[in-house]
Amino acid sequence: MNSLFQSLAIATSLFAATPILAGGGHDHGPKYGGVVREMHHVSYELLAKPDSLTLYVSDHGKPISTQGASAEAVIYAGSGNTTAKLEPAGDNRMVAMGNFKVGVGVRVVLSTTLPGKTPAKVSFNLK
Repeated sequence: MNSLFQSLAIATSLFAATPILAGGGHDHGPKYGGVVREMHHVSYELLAKPDSLTLYVSDHGKPISTQGASAEAVIYAGSGNTTAKLEPAGDNRMVAMGNFKVGVGVRVVLSTTLPGKTPAKVSFNLK
């Protein structure tokens, strides 16, 4: 009977460890206080403020250079929408400055082209 409990304890500990092992090194949580989405093995984190949109990009937690990248955001707030072009701003960051509606119920659709990566269209629901 004792070996049955030992086997059960080992099986339970292995099962409990599975989510940690299944992460595969992906970091899906926000690093900069924004909203994170992943597409084509690239993590996109959008930090939306009333005066700026900042996009951070990484691949398995490693920053991706935005030099030569392009991005456009369409912000859907209520019955209207606003378009903003994000410009490379050093390291793994792209920024658009302006006057933006942000907050609960606002959706941002971002189209990006990063050098050496598949173009992507990513949707964010702001909090």
